[in-house]
This record gives sequence, C-alpha cells and structure tokens, in this order.
Amino acid sequence: MAAISAAMVKELRERTQLGMMECKKALQEADGDIEKAIEELRKNSGMKAAKKAGRTAAEGVVVARVAEDGSYGVLVEVNSETDFAARDASFLEFVNKVADKAFADKQTDVEAIMAGEMTEAREALVQKIGENIGLRRIELVEASNGVVGSYTHSNNKISVLVSLQGGETELAKDVAMHVAAVNPQVTKPEDMDQAAVDAEKAIIKAQPDMAGKPEAIVEKMMTGRIQKFLKENSLVEQAFVKNPELTVGQLVKDAGAEVQSFTRFEVGEGIEVEEVDFAAEVAAQLKG
Repeated sequence: MAAISAAMVKELRERTQLGMMECKKALQEADGDIEKAIEELRKNSGMKAAKKAGRTAAEGVVVARVAEDGSYGVLVEVNSETDFAARDASFLEFVNKVADKAFADKQTDVEAIMAGEMTEAREALVQKIGENIGLRRIELVEASNGVVGSYTHSNNKISVLVSLQGGETELAKDVAMHVAAVNPQVTKPEDMDQAAVDAEKAIIKAQPDMAGKPEAIVEKMMTGRIQKFLKENSLVEQAFVKNPELTVGQLVKDAGAEVQSFTRFEVGEGIEVEEVDFAAEVAAQLKG
C-alpha cells in the first residue's frame, strides 16, 4: 500500500471539503491515488464534483497574439522553474520574441520555432537566470467566416482564444474572459467525450439515493443529472459571468454569431513535478 502523506490528505480535503479522517481513509482505500479517491467519495457520499487540483506543477507564463482583423490568433506557453523567474524582464522579453515568431509564421511546431537564434537566446537566458527555460506548446486558431478574440488574465497564468462564426472581436474577447474564469470542458454538450459521460453515469448510478430504486426510475434520474452535468460543463449552456441571466450561447446568438471553438492555456496544467521534502532528504543523507 502506498504511503499516505499529510500533503495528500490536505489536497484531498481542499478539493472535496470533507473531513480529515474521511479523506485519509479514502486515500488508503485508493492506494494513494487522489483522483480515484475522489471518484469513490462521490459514489459513496453523493458529493458533487470536486475542485480541480489547484496546485500548478510548473511556473511560467502564457500569452496570446491575435491578428488586427481577427482572422487568427496564437497561444504560447513558456515555462520556468519558479514564479520569480517568470516575472523577470529578460524572461518576458524572450517569451514575447517566441510569441511574435509563432504568430508571424503561423507555426505550432515547438522545435521549428526554437531552431537557430531562438535556441541561442534560450541558452543565454538559462545562463543568466540559472533556471531551466522551455517553450512547452503553441496553439493556432483561425476564424472561419468570423473572428478570433483573446483574453489573458492579468498575471499571465491563463490565456484563452475563442473563435466565432460572425460577430465582433470584442464579443469573442468577452466569451474568452468567461472561459478563463469558468473553465468549461467543451463548447457544446454534443462535444463531450463519451468516456467522460460514461464515467459520470457510473458515479451517479453508485450514489446512495439510487440504491433500491427500480431500473426505470434510476434511468430517468440519471438522464436528468447527465443533462445537468452537460449543461454545467458546456460553454454555450453556461450562465455568462458578466450577465448570469443570459447563457453564453444566447449572448452570442443575440449578436448574430455562433461559438465555433475555444482554446484555454493555464500555466503548468498537466505537468507534474516531484515534491521534495528537504528535511526528510537531509535526514536520510545524515543517516547514510
């Protein structure tokens, strides 16, 4: 069985708002797998969806570039080891050079962007700052009979591109701001991956209030809850953050437009780094 650390219990408590012992027990039963523990807690307690992991595993910034006519845009993420380095003027200058090149070339190939002088610039920056610096990813979004708009959060940790069919760039920017704040999973309910729907169905079916009910009733209840799940996680069905009386879909429709797609970058998402317990490491070395 995997060792359950206080940090793991703390993270599970923060994400589920459940008690310490309940979280510890769930982690033990899940052999230390936090996501599995959350899934089982949802099944057993009827708990709503847990918060996403709040801790980013890498630092850096994300930036956007959008053509003046709104015909296309790019998102770029460049990582550093610490947030201190991510705020360094030389680091930000390097990021802007990378973004400008990706934008000018409409290039999403990281190796192609980093070839030649960019490699030299990166190496010089690594020497100056003393941290590993890397271009992680680039996304190109082009409008089809419409516009692309962007929104970047003030700390450069979240950046979004939204493509509309029809509409204006300011409208696309408003929708991008909503995406940055709410983080929908998909654009429309029908875009949701079937595996995600099936996983949600399994969780709903295993919840306590489903026990002992006839299959027909379970299916009816599940249908309603799946519809709610899809509505809560689909951009066009969500209440617009600046005017909750309107859904994002209705907001865009009223302007004679339609949401085509969105792309959201958050610094460090999906990257995991090993957390080092320095006290334990020193103690181990002293014992050695």
